Amino acid sequence: MPLPAPPIDNRRYQDLVDELVQRIPRHTPEWTNFNASDPGITIIQLFAHITESLLYRTNQIPERNRAKFLSLLGIKLNPAKAAKGLVGFANERGPLTETLIGRGSELLAGSMPFRTTTSLDALPVEAQLFIKRPLLDIPEETREYYQLLYASYNPNELNDFKLYESINVSDSDGINLSDSVDRAVWIALLAREADRGTGDDPWKAAREALAGRTLSIGIVPQTGFDGRSIGAGPSGSGGSSVLNYHVPNYAGPIERDSVGNPRPGYTQLKSRADFDPFVQPGIVELMLPPAAALATWSDLDPLESGVGDLPPAVDDAKVADRILTWVRVSASSASEASFSWIGINAALIRQFIHVSAERLADGDGTPNQRRQLGRQPVLAGSVKLQSFRGDAQHDWLEIEDILAADPEVPVFPQKLAGNALVDVYTVDPEAGLISFGDGHTGRRPREGETLYARYDYSEGVEGNVGKGAIKEGPLIPAGVKATNPVPSWGGADAETVASGEKQVPRVIQHRERLVTADDYRTIAWRTPGVSIGRIEVLPACHPDISPVVSGTTPGVVTLMALPLNDPLHPAAPRSDSRFIDALCNYLEPRRLVTTEIALRGAQYVGIWISVGIEIEASFQSAEVIDAVTARIKASLSPLPAPGILLPDLLTPLYAPETDPALRGWPLNKPVHARTLLAEVARTAGVVSVAEVLLAKGNGAVTEVVTMSGLELPEILGISVVLGDAIPIDAVRGDPGANGTGGSANDGTGGEGGGGGTPLLPVPVVAETC
Repeated sequence: MPLPAPPIDNRRYQDLVDELVQRIPRHTPEWTNFNASDPGITIIQLFAHITESLLYRTNQIPERNRAKFLSLLGIKLNPAKAAKGLVGFANERGPLTETLIGRGSELLAGSMPFRTTTSLDALPVEAQLFIKRPLLDIPEETREYYQLLYASYNPNELNDFKLYESINVSDSDGINLSDSVDRAVWIALLAREADRGTGDDPWKAAREALAGRTLSIGIVPQTGFDGRSIGAGPSGSGGSSVLNYHVPNYAGPIERDSVGNPRPGYTQLKSRADFDPFVQPGIVELMLPPAAALATWSDLDPLESGVGDLPPAVDDAKVADRILTWVRVSASSASEASFSWIGINAALIRQFIHVSAERLADGDGTPNQRRQLGRQPVLAGSVKLQSFRGDAQHDWLEIEDILAADPEVPVFPQKLAGNALVDVYTVDPEAGLISFGDGHTGRRPREGETLYARYDYSEGVEGNVGKGAIKEGPLIPAGVKATNPVPSWGGADAETVASGEKQVPRVIQHRERLVTADDYRTIAWRTPGVSIGRIEVLPACHPDISPVVSGTTPGVVTLMALPLNDPLHPAAPRSDSRFIDALCNYLEPRRLVTTEIALRGAQYVGIWISVGIEIEASFQSAEVIDAVTARIKASLSPLPAPGILLPDLLTPLYAPETDPALRGWPLNKPVHARTLLAEVARTAGVVSVAEVLLAKGNGAVTEVVTMSGLELPEILGISVVLGDAIPIDAVRGDPGANGTGGSANDGTGGEGGGGGTPLLPVPVVAETC
C-alpha cells in the first residue's frame, strides 16, 4: 500500500468541544451548566470551530513540503514534442535559375504553421519513378515469342532471360526494391514542357540549368518494421551509405562488348546524408554532373531499350521525349529496402512557432530570480537569452544544473580567460520557467538589466496532420508549390501533472537508469510522442537466438512494444519504424553501457475459429452471437481490455506484480480450444457449446496452437452459429484464393537457377489496339 502522509493534528470540531467540556470541572468546578444554551458553552463552540479551520490549514503543510521536496529532487514533467514531417516542392513555373528555399521558411496546414529545417534548391524539373517488376506465370507462347524476338540480339543467352514490365510508382503508397529485377528504383528527371527549345537538342537550356546543382531527394521508409537493437558499448552516430546513387555515364555512343551487346556505364554521385534511410525519413543531397553528362543513350536498337542494365523502357512517348537523365537508387541484395515515398525537391519540416524577442521583467539584483515565458510549454533546447545593461550586451548560456555554475565574483583569476560559467540559467520547458543563480552559483541579473528571450513552442499532438494537409506558404517563391507526401509524426503534448505525479515514486526508484525489468517497463511507458499499448520485458534474452526465453542470453534485454492504435490492424497492432525509433531514442541514453537492448513488435500467428452454440429462448440470437464473438476477440487480444488505465498496469512500488493477463494475451501461452470453449460458456444467454474448432493458418483443425517467443495470436476469421460449428475450410475459404498460405517469393529475384548465370532483364512491350 502507499505510504500516507501523517496529519499533524486529526482532531475535529466535536473532539475539541468534548475535550474542553471535560476540562471544566478540573479548572472551574463552580461551572455546572453544560447545556448548549449556556454562554460559556457557546464560546467553547466558537473557538472549536476556529481551531478546526486552523488545524485543516496546518495539515496541508506536509503536502506543500512534499511538493517542494520533489521539486528539489529535480523531477520535471516531460515537455511538449514538435511534430516532424517531410514536404516536397514542385517547381512548375519557376525560373531555370537557382530557386533557393531557405531554412526556416514557413508553410501552412490550414492555420497550423510549419517551418523547414533544411534548405534546398528547388530544381526546375519533374520526376517520375519506375521499377522493373518481373512478370510471373508467363504463358509458354509469350516466352517463345520473346525468345524468337531476341534471338538475334543475344543468341548465347536465349534460355537465361526474364521478362519485366516498367511500372510507374510515382504515386504509389509503397516502393519495394525486392519486387524489382535489379533491386533499384529509377528516377526519371523530366524537363518541363514550357522549357522546350528549338533545334536538334530542345532541352539544352534545361540541362545547362541543372549542371552542377544539388538535387534533394526525400526518402521515407516503409512503416512495416521487424525491430531494432541498441548495441552494447558507447553510442555513435553517422550517416548511412546503404543506398547507391548513379547517373548514366554518357560520353557519346554507348559502349558495346565483343559481340555488339550494349554495355552501359554509370557514374556514382556524391551524396550527403546523416540518417539511415531504412529506418528513418530524411534528405539525401546529390551533386549533379556537368551538362554534357546529363543525357541518356539514343543510339539504341528498338529491341535494346530497357534490356539488361539499361534504364527502364518507357512506353509513353511524351514522357520518354522529356527525359533529361536517370538517377538510379539501388540497394544491395542483402538489404530489405522498402519505402513508402521517394521524391525530389524535398525538405524536412517541424511544427513550431518562433518567438524572436520577448521582453521579460528587468533584473532586480536579488538571488534566485525567476522569469516566466509568455508561452508554455516550450520546446526543449530552443530558449536563448540576452540582456542589456547600458551599452553592454550579455549572451546567457543554458545549463542543466545551476549548482554547476561559477560564482559571479571569480575566486580563481585563471577563470577570467573566458571559461567561467557565470552568465547561465536553467529552463523548465514544460512550465516555461527560467531560473538564475544566487551569486555563489551563477550571476544574478543586475537591477535594471533588460532581459530578452527567444524560443519556440509547439501545438503538440495537433501538429500530426494528414497526407496532403500542407498546401501553401507565404514566402514560397512564385511558381513553386509545396505539399507533404506523408503524414507528419512525433507531435506530443506536455505531460500532465496527474500523469507525472504517478511516476514520481518510480523516478525516485530508478533515477532514469535502466537496471531492473521494472525500470525498463516504467521508463519505456514515459516515451514522449508515442501511444504505447503494451510493453513486455524479457531480461537476458535475444529475439534472434532460440529459444526466446529469459535467461538464455546474458547482457541483452528484449522489449516487445505494441502501439495503442493501428488503423490498418486495430485488432493486432503492428510496430512501425517511427514507433520503434521513438523508443530507441528515448531508451538509448538511459541504458547501461554494457547492455544491449533489442526492440521488437509482436510476431502474430494467424488462427481461425468456428463455434457452435445453443442459446436460451429468452435471448435474441444476434445479440448472443455478437457477445460471443466480442468475448473471444477480447480474450485473445494482444492489448489490455478497454477501460483499463494503461499506466496502472505498471508494477507499483513495494507491491506485487500486476497479473500479466491484464496486459493482453500472455507470451508463451498456447491457445487451447477448451479455453475458448470456457470463454464462450461464460457468455450470458449461452446454454451449451456444441463445438469449438481451432486451426492455425492453413493447417488442419487442432486442439491447441502453441505460442513461443514474441508470438501472439491474431484472429484471421471467426464464425459463431447456432447448432453445430461450420467447418474451418468454410470459414477461411479456399486457401489458394486468399493467399494466406502462398509463397512470398517465387525465386525471380536476382540470380538464375542452375549454374548461377545472371538472368537478362527483357522489357515487355505494352499491348496496343
